[in-house]
Amino acid sequence: MKKALGAIIAAVIAAAIAVPAAVVAWQSLRSEDPGIATPVADRAQQIKRGEYLARAGNCIGCHTPRGGDAYAGGRAIVTKFGTLYSSNITPDKKTGIGSWNADDFWRALHHGRAKDGSFLYPAFPFPSYTKVSRDDSDALFAFLQTIPATDRPNQEHALRFPYNQRILLAGWRALYFEPGEYRADTRQSVQWNRGAYLVQGLGHCSACHTARNTFGATASQAELAGGMIAILDWYAPPLNGDQENGLGNWETAHLAALLKTGISPRGAAFGPMAEVVGRSLQYLDDTDIEAMAIYLKSLPPDAASARPPAQQPEPAEAARIMKLGKQLYGDLCIDCHSDKGQGASPNYPPLNGNQAVTASSPVNAIRIVLNGGYPPSTTGNPYPFGMPPFGPRLSDQEVAAVVSYIRNDWGNRAGFVSPSEVNRYRSVPLD
Repeated sequence: MKKALGAIIAAVIAAAIAVPAAVVAWQSLRSEDPGIATPVADRAQQIKRGEYLARAGNCIGCHTPRGGDAYAGGRAIVTKFGTLYSSNITPDKKTGIGSWNADDFWRALHHGRAKDGSFLYPAFPFPSYTKVSRDDSDALFAFLQTIPATDRPNQEHALRFPYNQRILLAGWRALYFEPGEYRADTRQSVQWNRGAYLVQGLGHCSACHTARNTFGATASQAELAGGMIAILDWYAPPLNGDQENGLGNWETAHLAALLKTGISPRGAAFGPMAEVVGRSLQYLDDTDIEAMAIYLKSLPPDAASARPPAQQPEPAEAARIMKLGKQLYGDLCIDCHSDKGQGASPNYPPLNGNQAVTASSPVNAIRIVLNGGYPPSTTGNPYPFGMPPFGPRLSDQEVAAVVSYIRNDWGNRAGFVSPSEVNRYRSVPLD
């Protein structure tokens, strides 16, 4: 009996060792698509195209710390697993990617592996970038090789154990990543496919607008169905055709305006999205912006973006909150946002039917009331009107009342907000 038990224990231990080892070996040694590099006839044109693609991917956004050299890395990316720091992608040979070639760069984008073969953390959105074509990868690399080299050593990630054990990414990759490519849908137009390619690939929209599981992987069954941006405490709304939470009742032109300028008759870009518009999307051609809008407008509703039942207080308490909220709205908000919440486009966005107001999570509305903010300054809106901060002036109860009011008056029917929810976000910076 003891021998049999010992044999079983030994077998379990052997399996516990063998299975992870097999996964690591599989992920490390699996064959990799090298892509097919196309000979370049016009190098200058390739570099120009690469600069445009760098804008489309907002590479500068993550790879440039505030006040630092462009693309030199070091921007902190805070996650629930710890803090990662973006890498230096200038052509410095010691600290950047100056010693890389186009094949190495393709490997990083398409396979999520560095030049030395080490696994890259998915904070670098290679699960999206894997859909970027080899030609676009080569153009992007050609551009990055022309920017000023910066001798800035890469900063070590500050991840908690066991997440700081890079080898464990083999298991993550086995579960959640498969190198791929964008395959055109022949049933759709060229314009639709262009939009899909940008949204799914370089735009990596799913990185924010798709919920993540316990291990930080995006939930494929809820693609672009909205989700909280971890640690940043902003809610990225659904980009699908959901009528209530998503883009179902948006006009394509209004969505294109928001992407290009940061403002539209339906709302304005605040928080992380304002940075995306300001640093990336405003520089894209109108044809690409329209293609993205057309693609997003075509996405069907998803059950994952259905609103859960709104939490409502007892009728008497609800009436008290609404009365106070209406009074505060009349004192502080009505001059800009009008008596029916219709706003005054383009400077003052509407609150009636606004995603930031009616979303299942009230976090965006709470934070904007507390901290105020501005849409991005763009060519199409160079002098944006801002929202003043009311946090210093209003108590948690008052902020909760006015946010509850705008979420439940006019045509809006969303959940009420509690003072404790407001207090949670009072000390959180706007960006």
